Amino acid sequence: MLMELQEYFEPIDYTILEKDESPNSVGNIVKIYSSDAPFPDLETMDMVILGIPEERGAITNEGCKDAAPYIRSKLYGLFSGDYPIRVADIGDLRIGNTVEDTYIALAEVCTSLLRMNIIPIIIGGSQDLTYAQYKAYTPLGKMINIVSVDSHFDLGKNDSELNSQTYLGKIITDEPNFLFNYSNIGFQSYFVGSESINLMKKLYFDVYRLGQVRSDMEEVEPIIRDADMLTFDVSCIRHSDAPANANASPNGFYGEEACQIIRYAGMTDKLTSIGFYEVNPKHDHREQTSYLIAQMIWYFIDGFYHRKNDNPANDQEDFIKYRVNVKSMEQELTFFKSKKTDRWWMEMPHSNEAVKYLHNPLVPCSYRDYQAATHDEISDRWWNSYHKFN
Repeated sequence: MLMELQEYFEPIDYTILEKDESPNSVGNIVKIYSSDAPFPDLETMDMVILGIPEERGAITNEGCKDAAPYIRSKLYGLFSGDYPIRVADIGDLRIGNTVEDTYIALAEVCTSLLRMNIIPIIIGGSQDLTYAQYKAYTPLGKMINIVSVDSHFDLGKNDSELNSQTYLGKIITDEPNFLFNYSNIGFQSYFVGSESINLMKKLYFDVYRLGQVRSDMEEVEPIIRDADMLTFDVSCIRHSDAPANANASPNGFYGEEACQIIRYAGMTDKLTSIGFYEVNPKHDHREQTSYLIAQMIWYFIDGFYHRKNDNPANDQEDFIKYRVNVKSMEQELTFFKSKKTDRWWMEMPHSNEAVKYLHNPLVPCSYRDYQAATHDEISDRWWNSYHKFN
């Protein structure tokens, strides 16, 4: 397995790294495949960083293939938290003769890592690589949830070629299809047509406007808690905080909000892959965006090592169970609250037993969903989940 993975990658140039000499710096702890060090042993690793210098699917953002070295140079100068870090950097993926070859290679690599219970941290490259990130789950034969932090939906049209603005449409229509749910965090209404919003509603996907998310960042946590994979388009961060994107907008998330979202992702027990896309060094004033993405990866690693492993599906003794009668419902609603973290879940009734085996009927939610039920109201999150299970 080790030799097979090594064949996919080029070692990184060690001279670009801005490593601090301290033994506690990230660069001195991560096992780095470079011109000065061999391909790392992955058997004891929790996470693997891999660069993907691919941009043939980029739309008006040529130059994003060069992002990984800049982000690495900033990441490896940071200091680690007070916990053992078991992370390797396995270099840059060898790009295929065609972009389709790159998709296949990335999917195969990620599948191998997932089977080893190792989380791929992907540094793109253009966001169409999300399609390959998704395809890595197909050989595992499990339904998955995707969370996208993006100002757009990237649906494209039915006959559109696969690129950074159409990848989601390709995932939705992929056969065989293993997408159970899609959630978008931070879309901006003036970038999204009404027909796209209506399609999301028809598919019972969960989409959240930028203003809605920023008004209560804690509500982001249960959205991400149910994710198997997360894809992050840097253009969803406002230009003043992250200028390294040809499509950057004056509005978007602040840098600290992006870091908070990614720390939630790290803390999510279920999440098994994450990708950062569309960083374009050509537009990066003083390498500010590379600094920010490096800090976001730091927060992801920090979140991972603070995972709580609390899920009522595993052991209900550590949870308080609440039953709520809602006047408009024929059956009572069931909620679970963790004694350890105060996080909430809701149990989905299901008429189709096959669905139960495809996906856990315990869906992450917030205290607000429980409060709504106690006032005879059903939250959008509950309704969307209910339609997927029935």
